[in-house]
Amino acid sequence: MRIVVTGSQGQVVQSLIKRARDSKDEVVAIGRPILDLADPARIFPALEAAAPDLIVSAAAYTAVDRAEEEVDAAYAVNVAGAGAVAQAASALGVPIIHLSTDYVFNGRKDAPYLESDPTDPLGVYGGSKLAGEAAVQAACANSIILRTAWVYSPFGHNFVKTMLRLAAGRDELGVVADQWGNPTSALDIADGILAVARNLVADPSPHLRGIFHMTGAGATHWADFATAIFAASGRLGGPSARVKAITTAEYPTPAPRPANSRLDCGKLESVYGVRLPAWEISMADVVERVLGEAKS
Repeated sequence: MRIVVTGSQGQVVQSLIKRARDSKDEVVAIGRPILDLADPARIFPALEAAAPDLIVSAAAYTAVDRAEEEVDAAYAVNVAGAGAVAQAASALGVPIIHLSTDYVFNGRKDAPYLESDPTDPLGVYGGSKLAGEAAVQAACANSIILRTAWVYSPFGHNFVKTMLRLAAGRDELGVVADQWGNPTSALDIADGILAVARNLVADPSPHLRGIFHMTGAGATHWADFATAIFAASGRLGGPSARVKAITTAEYPTPAPRPANSRLDCGKLESVYGVRLPAWEISMADVVERVLGEAKS
C-alpha cells in the first residue's frame, strides 16, 4: 500500500515513515514547497503525482496560542487546506484519514468524550480543526476522522522533550495539575493509522468511515505526566526534576485549554480492533529514545 501523507516534519509524519520501514507499506511525505495547505491550487497536482492508494491528512496549523491572533491563517490551513486535500482524495478515488484533536471539545464534561458528544471549541485552533472535520467529510465520503490528544514522540517539539530539556537545567518545575487527558505517542498513532488504512483500502463498508477517537490508554494530568517522565528518565541516568503542581490560573495562556481532554476510544476498538498501548509504557519508550539520541 502506498500511503501519501501531507507534511514532512510533523511528529506523526516522522513516526509513519519510521513505522513503515518495519511493514510492507510505503509512506511518501509531501510538504512545502511542493504541497502547501495555504495554497489549495497546488494540492491536487501534488497528490495526483504521488499516486496514492490512501491519503493521510496530517499537516495542520498547530500553533494553539498564536492562532488567537492569526485566525485567517489557522482557518486557511485547517479548513480550506484540509478540504482541498479531501477533494483531491475524492477526485483520485482513494480513502483519506484526517487527523483532528481533543480541542474540538470545551472540556467541561466529567467523563471521557464520546464521538457523539456535542462539540464546543474554546479557541481558534479548536474551532478551525472542527470546521476542518466538516470540510473533509463534505468533500469526501470515503473518509475517517481520527481525533487524538497530547501527542509526543522522539521527533519535533512536544511535552516530553520540553520537560527533559528543562530538567537538565532546573531542580524544580511548576506543571499544571488541573488539566486531564490521554498522553499519546505519535509512534502509536502511526501504528493505529497503518491498521486503519489497511481496512479502509480493503473494505468500502460505511461503518469504517466517520469520526473515531484514538489516544493512548489511560489518563493523567500534566503534573503527573511530568513526574512519570522524570522517573523514567532518572532510571536511565537522564535529567530529572521535582514537580510542583500548579493550577491553570497560575499558568495563563492566550488560548484557553480544556480542563478535560480525555477521549473515549471504545468505538475504534470495537470497529477496528485497534487499542493503543498504555501511555506509561509508550512514554518510557520515547524517553529512552530521546535520551539515546542525545547521547549519540
